[in-house]
Amino acid sequence: MFLLMLFSAEDDALRRFEKKQDVMQKMLEEDSDRHRKSAEVQKQAEKQKEGDANIQPQNEAAPMKKSEKLFPNSYLFKKWGANLSEDDQREAQSLYEKYGYNVFLSDRLPLDRPLPDTRDPRCLKKSYPKDLPSLSVVLIYLDEALSVLKRALRSIIDRTPKNLLKEIIMVDDNSSNENLKGDLDMYVKLLEQENPNLRIVRVRHSEQRGLAYARVSGWRAAAADVVAILDAHIEVHEMWAEPLLTQIKADRTVVVSPVFDKISFDDLKVTKYFASAHAFDWALWCMYESFTPEYYKLNDGSLPGKSPSVMGIMVADRKFLGEIGGLDEGMKVYGGENVELGIRVWTCGGSIEVVPCSKIAHIERAHKPYMPDLSSPMKRNALRVAEIWMDEYKHNVNLAWNIPFENHGIDIGDISERKKLRERLNCKPFKWYLDNVYPKLDPWDDLLGYGGMKNLDADMCLDQGPVPGHTPIAYNCYYYGPQFTYYRGTGELYIGGIKSHEYNDNRCLADTGTEETEPGLYNCKEAIQKGMGIYWDFTQGNELKNRQTKRCLEIINQKLIIQECTGQRWTIQHIIKPF
Repeated sequence: MFLLMLFSAEDDALRRFEKKQDVMQKMLEEDSDRHRKSAEVQKQAEKQKEGDANIQPQNEAAPMKKSEKLFPNSYLFKKWGANLSEDDQREAQSLYEKYGYNVFLSDRLPLDRPLPDTRDPRCLKKSYPKDLPSLSVVLIYLDEALSVLKRALRSIIDRTPKNLLKEIIMVDDNSSNENLKGDLDMYVKLLEQENPNLRIVRVRHSEQRGLAYARVSGWRAAAADVVAILDAHIEVHEMWAEPLLTQIKADRTVVVSPVFDKISFDDLKVTKYFASAHAFDWALWCMYESFTPEYYKLNDGSLPGKSPSVMGIMVADRKFLGEIGGLDEGMKVYGGENVELGIRVWTCGGSIEVVPCSKIAHIERAHKPYMPDLSSPMKRNALRVAEIWMDEYKHNVNLAWNIPFENHGIDIGDISERKKLRERLNCKPFKWYLDNVYPKLDPWDDLLGYGGMKNLDADMCLDQGPVPGHTPIAYNCYYYGPQFTYYRGTGELYIGGIKSHEYNDNRCLADTGTEETEPGLYNCKEAIQKGMGIYWDFTQGNELKNRQTKRCLEIINQKLIIQECTGQRWTIQHIIKPF
């Protein structure tokens, strides 16, 4: 399904390259000179507190007319680009819309720009073994900006010890940008000449397969002891590899991740991020999470911390990854694959750590131009993960996406081989994972019903109403986000959504207990502290009565009220357990 291209000294591309070598070298020198000059201009502008890369010619004799701000609503120009000419603004905006970050500025920054050292000071005092495993670095890209990809390559080569870096594998998921062909080929050849002992492998898919499959392609092409799978819009920090390889040398079953620093999409400045665990909610969207309380008791931010999952960038023993099933090739496009790997590693004999002394700076795009809406593949992949790995908790994914437990019509692909893999590896049940690895994830094991909550007499539904606000409303039923309702066995009724984590409070339907006839919608803990009634007695097709006040929620003249019960009937859209 993909084409593996290994460039050799005999092929036509190299012969063409050799003819142009002198010309290319001159171009690179000129380009480097332009980068240096541009960097000097940018530094000068920052000293003047202008905060922008001023790339216009300076004319001291005749002040230049101030350019009109052409894109006042563009996020690119919120804090950057005040001094750009109108032509430069148009070019910068066009590139921003295409890539989701500031390519105009990237093209004018040095490829080997220095990064601020954001590591914990204790990291600087650490030493690492000399006999560390060899490393394959996999870069995944689809229509990445050429200068960003070049900078990633340059940082990896310059900041990884040559005795450790065996190869760089570049996986192109069928890019269409022309400069990712000839121009990139020439740059790679130059890198090969500068680094004769470094193997650079080019993998190009014959059709776009998505991030998940691209990672599989890179892992399969790797040959070193350890494989690091990275995005291509990154820059590695000094000493990024040694801490990761040290952890794997000590335990080949640990999968590790560096700490990501943020490269802002607009001014490309690096912002320090502190070490956090990588986690997820029940929709399987990735998120940052605190480490365990035991970790913080050690009072040493340079130590690796256990993590429920791995986010985006992962480093693992190549053979161990194969032993536990590699990467799931049935995952499509984007989303869920990190969670799947995290659950599988933990339940099948391994562990996951975030290593604070390893830092990689990562561009956070303002938008993903290759797929504006990721919800469709994400939903599909989440259901696949749930069906294979989550046992009796699999329906929590359905709840998070508000889709039926059965007959939802979403094709999750063939999962028979992955289920056999789980059985063959004798993996622990998902409940073990919740209890021992990720206890902060609310198991939702006492939910009785979910979906729209409809009043049969008024033919209207509960709705969370204006947000921010504390007043739910009656509204025509449309069974979407603001009308998502969840009824727990303990009696709470959440409106507008349900939180995945026990430390996050839900919004409970409340009888304030006063003469007020309108119901309230408050954070559950706040409502309890204020003495409100948040527990409701309800059976399908019957009244909805508050346990504390004995009053009912009803609809009169299309308005929600709390009053003495008159027998109005309610139903909830989906029943999980009979009640």
